[in-house]
Amino acid sequence: MAKHLLIFLFAISCTVSVKSQYNTEFINYRNTRRSISVNAEYDAGSNGTNQILINKLLLGGYISEDDKAQSSKYLRGYNNFGVNLNYGVNAFIKGGKKHDFLIGFKNQEILNATYTKDFFNLMFYGNQAFKGKTADLAYCNVNALRFQEVKFGAILHSVDSVAKIGVSLSFIKGEQLFYIKTNKNSSLFTSADGSELIFNSKFNLAISDTNNKDLMSFNGVGASADIFFETPYKSKFGKQSILIVNANNIGFIHWRNNSVQYSSDSSYRFSGYTVDNIFDLKDSTLNKINSDSIVLSLTNARRENFNVNIPTNLVIINKIVWSKRFVTNFGFRHIFNANYKPYVFIEPELTKGKVTVCFHVGYGGYVRAGFGASIAYESNGWFLKIGSNHLQGLLLPKYTSGQGVFLSLAKKLK
Repeated sequence: MAKHLLIFLFAISCTVSVKSQYNTEFINYRNTRRSISVNAEYDAGSNGTNQILINKLLLGGYISEDDKAQSSKYLRGYNNFGVNLNYGVNAFIKGGKKHDFLIGFKNQEILNATYTKDFFNLMFYGNQAFKGKTADLAYCNVNALRFQEVKFGAILHSVDSVAKIGVSLSFIKGEQLFYIKTNKNSSLFTSADGSELIFNSKFNLAISDTNNKDLMSFNGVGASADIFFETPYKSKFGKQSILIVNANNIGFIHWRNNSVQYSSDSSYRFSGYTVDNIFDLKDSTLNKINSDSIVLSLTNARRENFNVNIPTNLVIINKIVWSKRFVTNFGFRHIFNANYKPYVFIEPELTKGKVTVCFHVGYGGYVRAGFGASIAYESNGWFLKIGSNHLQGLLLPKYTSGQGVFLSLAKKLK
């Protein structure tokens, strides 16, 4: 997945033909109407590390002691991490006087995790600091998912003359899945002299077919739905208010029989030994230790099909129209099943002629707090929007986390 992210970031640095803020096609309809658009969104962050360490984990690079020390300052008892990447093409085409049809193709890549402070220190520093102690590994999880979808839908754009309602259904091709979750009492104990380790192995693990890992892999099949609603209403603030509600990726993927599940609820104890001659390693303990034997002794492995819910995205926006030139958006976003914290934001918009500038400030999600900006251009034939909701990781990577970009280029149709 890191390789795909690197290619994508290079691509968007060379072109402006990509979108979609909040991973939704319907919200942009008020600007694009009937159109063909190319869309993409990239978002990455963590509330338990800085952006320098995230970039090196995703894109590669030497992680220095200073990188680890600086990043560990932000650790809490439990920490979140997430990367969302989606890109595709969609079209709103004429259906009738009061409705248009939607057809789209999209690739989605999702990586997120929850981890303890002990897990971070064990991963980057080893168990030296845990001599005579137990590292808490309970309730950690990692979820990596990649899938493609074909979408069909429609939008009613003149409900009661002013409201809009949109619905779509998607056929999903599951490409890759990796999921692991540790349970209560998962831990690693290290004796005071380092001669003994006790690993309480309590976890569940699911992996799609490891022999098929490319874009053409068809390891799962599923379906999802999108629901959209927009209506203006009178309020005490401004000239008009507009309520927008959009839920998408409401669905699942059925992973086929070549997928593997592991489960473990046992303890593994290892005691040290003495080696007198490193060229004569005949100790029976050494002979028994290899990766296969450890996995088999710890887990119950089985090949079977199973269902996994995909992360569902919910966006609620209340627009207050003060004038033709000034609008304020108050919003809420949450991604279910994705280790995502509820995200609240405010966006003042300024419009002059064909150009709209928007500023963004928010709290929650995968980061503690973030800020961003975007600029949009709209003419009779084109709509272009480029921006980021998280610039802090780009401007202050050593002290904070969060970076992203969304872009949209749409050719309007008659």
